[in-house]
Amino acid sequence: MRTLVRGRVADTVATARAPDAWLPDAMIPLAAPVPTRRATVVGVVGARGGAGASSLAAALAREASRSTATTVVDLDRACGGLDVLVGLEGADGVRWPDLATARGDVDGDDLLAMLPRWGTCAVLSADRSRPVPPEPAVVADVLHALSRTTGVLVLDLDRSAVVAGESVAAVCDTVLVVTPRDLRATAGALALRLALRSAPGADVGLVVRGPAPGGLGSAEVAHAAGLPVLATLPLDRRLAVGTEHGGLPSTGALARAARRLARDVLR
Repeated sequence: MRTLVRGRVADTVATARAPDAWLPDAMIPLAAPVPTRRATVVGVVGARGGAGASSLAAALAREASRSTATTVVDLDRACGGLDVLVGLEGADGVRWPDLATARGDVDGDDLLAMLPRWGTCAVLSADRSRPVPPEPAVVADVLHALSRTTGVLVLDLDRSAVVAGESVAAVCDTVLVVTPRDLRATAGALALRLALRSAPGADVGLVVRGPAPGGLGSAEVAHAAGLPVLATLPLDRRLAVGTEHGGLPSTGALARAARRLARDVLR
C-alpha cells in the first residue's frame, strides 16, 4: 500500500476579471461574451458510483498527451483526489485548494507550469487533506485559462453536479458516460442523458463496462439509456492491484480502450 504524502502548496497567478463562459448556464450573466477555445474538451462521468469514470478520464488524458498538450481536471467533489489514483499524491504542485484566489484572466502557461505531471500529462486534482470544492467562478476562470493553453482538456465530471445542471458539461465537445452493465447504472445513464440536454453541442455516448451480473448486454443498455455505445471495456482484474501499488497501469484493457477512444473521439 502506498503512503499518502501531501505535496507542496504553490502560489497562484490571476489578474483582471475574465468572461464566465465556463460557468453553468444558470450562473452566467446574459451579456457575458463567449471566448474562443482552442482545446478539445472531453467530459467523463459515471452512470453510478464506482463505475470507473476517473480511471477512464485519466487513461484517456494520458493517451491524448502523447500527441498534444493535455490536462486532466478533477471535478468530482466527493473523491479523495485524482492525484492518488495516478500515483502523484506525493508530487509537488498545486491542487484545487491552492487556486482559491485564482480569479480573472488567469495565466494559463504559469498555471500549467505549476501542475504536477503524470508523464507528459498535467493533472489538476482535488486534495484529500483539504476537501473543500472550488468555487464555480474559480473553476470557470481556471478552465478558461487551460483551454487557451492546452490542446486537450479531459474533465472528470461530478455526477451529482451534472444531474443538477451545476457542472461545466455544457462546454464539452464530447461526454463519455461510463456505464457498468447492471440495472442501476443503466437507469443512471438515462438520468444523465436527460440532464445533458443542456449540452446540445456535445456528442454524448456510453462506455459500457463488464461484467454483466444479470446478463445485461451492451445493446440493451444502449437501448434503455437512449445513447450510443462508443466503446466497451471488459473487466480488467489487474486494474485494482496496479492502482493500489503504483498508480494507474499503462497496459491492459483500460489502456487499450483509452487508445481507441483517443483515436475516435479526439481525431
